Amino acid sequence: MTLLRVLVFSTSILLVYTLFANILPQVQSNPPAEEEPPVAGDLDQAGQIAWGEKLFKGKGTCTLCHNDLGRAPNLLAMDLNTVFADRLKDSRYDGAAKGLDGAKAIEAYIHESMISPSAYVVAGFGKKGSSDTVSPMPVISGPPISLSEAESNAVVAFLQDKGGFEVTVPLPSGGGDSAASSPDVTEEDGPAETAEAALEKFNCVACHDLLGSGGDVGPQLAGIGKRMSVAEIQTSILTPNAKIAEGFEPDTMPPDYKEQLRVSELQLIVDYLSTLAEPEVAQ
Repeated sequence: MTLLRVLVFSTSILLVYTLFANILPQVQSNPPAEEEPPVAGDLDQAGQIAWGEKLFKGKGTCTLCHNDLGRAPNLLAMDLNTVFADRLKDSRYDGAAKGLDGAKAIEAYIHESMISPSAYVVAGFGKKGSSDTVSPMPVISGPPISLSEAESNAVVAFLQDKGGFEVTVPLPSGGGDSAASSPDVTEEDGPAETAEAALEKFNCVACHDLLGSGGDVGPQLAGIGKRMSVAEIQTSILTPNAKIAEGFEPDTMPPDYKEQLRVSELQLIVDYLSTLAEPEVAQ
């Protein structure tokens, strides 16, 4: 009889702990599936366009801002044939595409918008207080995005094709800046092993001023450990709309980091942020 009571009690305790564990929020680790990288010399034009679309939605982080939230023009929902033509006719435009015609003008315009985004800022999409003279978009050839020339060409090809224009960028060759030579498309996407690597992997530095990036799309995180607990920092990453920083809009931060982050990567980021020093006050 005593043995039966012990078994019933033990089973009950196990059931209670199992129920409790399933009630708690779960941090999942479901990083995107690996894809075979394109090999220089093997891509045809259709392949380059497809690669450009993957870069636009993935490594290039273009959809982080170019969406229906109003942070940047929603390029995937626009009639790019009309939009790009209108941009080049804008009296404010005096960039690299000026004087060019047809698809070559579009190529020059898109390239310029990626490597020198402040050369021409679409009305209403500049940094606050800049009168649309300074773009909030980072230079895509530099950190944290760091697209190679071949990758940039692929994005241009994708946007040209989407707009119904002839694709005028060259296919990647076997030379030094080919698809195969880009480390970001050839290395396995394993877990980040340092906080800095995790911040760059998930492009935190694109919106927040971290690691000297100068990002100002998201709130200033210096000294965040004195304003929020470790649990609150974790919640702000996994459920970004739970509490919005004053002066910022909801739905700005991607809501799916809980599906992308490994537990170890989340811990690295939270530990790093919680120890950030407060910004120095100018004397």
